[in-house]
Amino acid sequence: MESALVSHPNVAEAAVIGKPHEIKGESITGFVILREGVAPSEELREALRRHVRTELGAIARPDEVLFVSDLPKTRSGKIMRRVIRAKAIGAPVGDISTLRNPEAVEEIGRAK
Repeated sequence: MESALVSHPNVAEAAVIGKPHEIKGESITGFVILREGVAPSEELREALRRHVRTELGAIARPDEVLFVSDLPKTRSGKIMRRVIRAKAIGAPVGDISTLRNPEAVEEIGRAK
């Protein structure tokens, strides 16, 4: 799903997590960094959801697409999906002392 999001011309980087959902079990949430000069909008959010559906099928369509300016990463540049998921569902994020950009964790909590 991340590759499908990144294949959109307006997306620079993406991370996808599953969040608990009372009916489906898990819902799909994508966190997206847009390319420079691209502004977030509801139209773009829907375009990205449609793009993933076209690329992967209806079952892979994200329930949410949230725009962020950065994603929490290790010093070697790996996206910390564990931290993103914990912050998104309100669980403890654990030790983030080795993150290259710990401020990105707080942005995940504020993502819209």
